[in-house]
This record gives sequence, structure tokens and C-alpha cells, in this order.
Amino acid sequence: MNAYVTPVAGGAAVFAASPLVDFIRANRFDRPTLVLSREIVARNYRALKAGLGRADIHYAVKANPAREVIETLIAGGSRFDAASRGEIELCLSLGAQPGHISFGNTVKRASDIAFAHAAGITLFAADSEMELDKIAGHAPGAQVYIRLLVGATGADWPLSRKFGCAPERAVGLMDHAVSLGLAPVGLSFHVGSQTRRAGMWRDTLDQVAAVWAGARAAGHDLSLINIGGGFPAFYGENVDAPTEYAARVMQLVRARFGEVERIMAEPGRGLVAEAGVIACEVMLVSRKSDRDMHRWVYLDIGKFSGLAETIDEAIRYQFVTPRDGDAMGPCIMAGPSCDSADVLYEKRPVMLPTSLKAGDRVLIRNTGAYTSSYSSVGFNGFPPLDVVVI
Repeated sequence: MNAYVTPVAGGAAVFAASPLVDFIRANRFDRPTLVLSREIVARNYRALKAGLGRADIHYAVKANPAREVIETLIAGGSRFDAASRGEIELCLSLGAQPGHISFGNTVKRASDIAFAHAAGITLFAADSEMELDKIAGHAPGAQVYIRLLVGATGADWPLSRKFGCAPERAVGLMDHAVSLGLAPVGLSFHVGSQTRRAGMWRDTLDQVAAVWAGARAAGHDLSLINIGGGFPAFYGENVDAPTEYAARVMQLVRARFGEVERIMAEPGRGLVAEAGVIACEVMLVSRKSDRDMHRWVYLDIGKFSGLAETIDEAIRYQFVTPRDGDAMGPCIMAGPSCDSADVLYEKRPVMLPTSLKAGDRVLIRNTGAYTSSYSSVGFNGFPPLDVVVI
């Protein structure tokens, strides 16, 4: 606990009972604060692992790099997907083994590749000739997997074309890797963030399986399939339970790839989203004119202080207030900064109590993923999202 938390008595009776909510009810925060539960992180890990079976979980550190999260996952047996030198250093400093860390970013600084290699990391991602050249020059003999660009999957937050190569380029990249003295061991992909149903993986797995078969036919003895992330969290729309979801994905993988020597999965959101609740405050409720159909509700947290995933209203967070028993009405929700882009939900207004007023506490459910890691250092003078782990 940090200096920004002071105990208070009582709390709103309408807040649902849980260790996270009980802690928030018992404390006051003078700025937006994410409260995280180690136990929920551990529980989510066990649930996903039960479904994934022999697949290695490599937690996507970018989802939430809190030291306590990393420590909890190390204790549970997790491995890690790191995207930078900083994430590698974090995991190593907390006791993760170098052989349990993969350098999964396909755009890496040469000096960071050299650092990772010297630290004992042997598995790197690539999707281009130049990246393979850098790996060969600074991590000679390393194992590499080629990331594929896959088509639309129905994910709530589809990934862009930024990472991955076209399927028809994969074998050529493997050939290039061999010519450089590297060991191309497999393929990776990402089905898209917040893929709510396991069945949505079918088309993507079919695409990857075709590349896999082509690479093996070309003489590459592949042993690794990295199925990436996409494991969902609850944001108001039903999702499959984690164990059943992961088990179904593994069934789909086995049906297409058989008994692959090694399978990796890189959950981030699915491990930490539901482990966190943000406590924040209403700053203002207003209407722009007498004819305005919707109220504007301004919170003391916005896009730049942790809620970046409201971009395009892709992730629909759930809100709890002390007035949820009152009449409800639609509102436009915005953050506190003086940037006109800092509007959270407008295309699809949010239903909130009509009695809501400035000073009311608001809880934002299932915000353990991509909030503290997206929070700015202090845009417009508003403090970054604080984090308390219980």
C-alpha cells in the first residue's frame, strides 16, 4: 500500500462483495487507483493452465508489469513473453529463468538482442530478413520462430498489420534464417485481442496449419507452435470460461498440428484483467444544451491515464456506482484532460444513474489489463494511474 491510501469507515452497500471491492470500500484514494488481487491472478493462471495442459504459458508482460503479478506467476510456474529489454530485466530480477523468457517483439534494438543473448535467452521472434540479420549478428545460433500475419478473426480488438509476415513469405524467411546459422523452430501468430469464443480460432489455425505443412515439406523440421494470446476477459458480454475455452483451443490445435513437440501460449488479458478494479471519481455531470439528449459524465481518469483501450470503444468497461439502485439513463463518458480526444464512450452511450453527481465514487470492473501499463506519466498534469496490490 502507498501513501495515497487512507482508511475510511463504511462504504456503499450496493457494491458487490469481493476482496477487491471490500478493500476499496475500506479505503479512500486521492487519485484514480487500480487495485489488483494476487489471488485472482493465481486463480486465473491455474484455470488457463488446466485447459492448456502441456502447453507452456508465456505471460505477456505488457498486459500488466506489476512486480507482484510477475512474482505470483513465477511462483505458479509461468514463463514469460517479453517485448523489450526492460521487461526482460524485470522478469530476471524477480527470479524468472532465462530459458523461460522469449523475446517476442519482432522489432528489436540490436543492442537489446545482444543483452538478451548474453543473459541466456535463446528464443526470438522475427517476421523479416532484417530482423533475422540482427538476431544472427547479436545472438548467433539462436532459435527463432516466424510470426505470421493472419486474417480477420472476429476478435473485439483485431490486431493490425504491424506485426507478422504474409504466409507466402514464411518459408523464405526460414531459409534465410538457416543461411545465417539460426535455428528456425516454428511459427507464431495472434488471433486478436479479446477473442470471446474458442470457435473463432478455426480459420486462423487453418491458415497457420497450411504454412506449417508447407514449411515441413520444404525441409524445415519444425517443433514449436506459438498460439499467442487472445484469451478473453468479461466486459459485459458473455465469454467462455477459461478452462473450457483453453481446452477447446487445444483441441483445435491438436486436430491441425498433431502432437507438436512444444506449444506456447501468451495470455495477458485473460490472466490479469479480472484481477483488477479501478477506483475513480465523478468530476462533473453536465449537458451541453437544453436540447442535448445525453448527459456528459466526466471521470478523473481517461484515455491518457489508463483507459486507452476505449479507443474506438473496442473494450466496453463495466461501471459500478453507489447510486445503482436509482433510475438509469444514457450518458456520454469522458476523461478529465483538456484533449478533445479524451472521450471514452459516445457512439454507444453508457447507462448510469440519473442521480449521479460530482464526488461520487465509481468502480471500473475488470481493469487489471492494459491500464497501468498504458497510463501516461502525467499528461496535462493529471497523475498516472496508481496501483495497489493486495
